[in-house]
Amino acid sequence: MNYGAINIDPETMGGTPVFTGTRVPIQSLFDYLEGGETLKEFLDDFPSVKKNYAIKVLEMAKKTLSTEKILNETFA
Repeated sequence: MNYGAINIDPETMGGTPVFTGTRVPIQSLFDYLEGGETLKEFLDDFPSVKKNYAIKVLEMAKKTLSTEKILNETFA
């Protein structure tokens, strides 16, 4: 399944969500940010990830975490 910037395919990394067109797990971006690294550092270390895809993933996370309806449906 492709969600624009995110691809989930059992044949790629066992179905782990990755950046479309790469084998870079989405979780890697959040791990970098959680560890105090910048988006630029992440992109420098993973040049196959398009900047607009990384930004789109962050926007998707923001939308999920700032929408009460989604929070209630997902985490309640």
